[in-house]
Amino acid sequence: MARIEVGQRSATDVSPWIERLARVGFVAKALLYGTIGVVAALAAFRRDGQGGATDTRGAMNTLLDAPFGPAIVIAMALGLFGYAAWRIVEGILDPERRGTDAKAIAVRGSFIVRGLAHAALGVSALRLAFGSSDGGDAGGGDGGGGGGGGGVEQGRDATRTAFELPGGEWIVMAVAIGIACYGIYQLYRAAAAKLSKQLDLAEMSREAGRWVIGVSRFGIAARGIVFIAVGWTVFYAAWRQDASRAGGIREALTVIRDFGRWPFAAIALGLIAYGVYQLLNARYRRVRVRD
Repeated sequence: MARIEVGQRSATDVSPWIERLARVGFVAKALLYGTIGVVAALAAFRRDGQGGATDTRGAMNTLLDAPFGPAIVIAMALGLFGYAAWRIVEGILDPERRGTDAKAIAVRGSFIVRGLAHAALGVSALRLAFGSSDGGDAGGGDGGGGGGGGGVEQGRDATRTAFELPGGEWIVMAVAIGIACYGIYQLYRAAAAKLSKQLDLAEMSREAGRWVIGVSRFGIAARGIVFIAVGWTVFYAAWRQDASRAGGIREALTVIRDFGRWPFAAIALGLIAYGVYQLLNARYRRVRVRD
């Protein structure tokens, strides 16, 4: 299993429970991305052309309709909170010993931001599970199916606010480029296959087989393309100075669908593969926590 760095404290202190929560969080992410991929794949392969893309909140609604749906979504929320706690601790305590130079601070700050985003997504899951209809989507998409969700509307409100600032469209363009660059970095990760830095590849290959490495790379690449498409929707909104054109995961998948059924189907299957990759993270990720 993964190693834990605990510093000078014993293994019975806080680190083990953060590790376990982090692993449950990876399972929660697997459910989210896997569900998004399945919904998109079903839409891609339907002969009547009906159906469409969804996002994280839409995936939650889909899971909510399943048997024991509220319990599943509540468990997912707890997992997302656990993942958030690990990311925040990782950013503050620096168990990887990245240091305090500018690059390290930026990386550690990104961990904290990711933690806060997943905590917000966990809050949305709890609100949905307990019957609230106004929970947003911290994952960058609005409501699933046909309804709108709070997350994209909040993002569009933020974009409108940015447009009111001096040079606001340039600020939004910079954000869009940042999102797209993150997507490009994911493509680089998939091509470079630097999974060994995070996963115990020897144990994973022995227990699951080498084929899962290819599946993981496919999933990471598909998610990267989705982020590039998200960046494009935000950039286009800035270019046209129309906040309503900014979108999240669902809108990005709609952009990809415009390229044709088969590219859309490939990305849908890739998101399912990314869900598999998250399950592998739950089992084989090296989770380091130092108090």
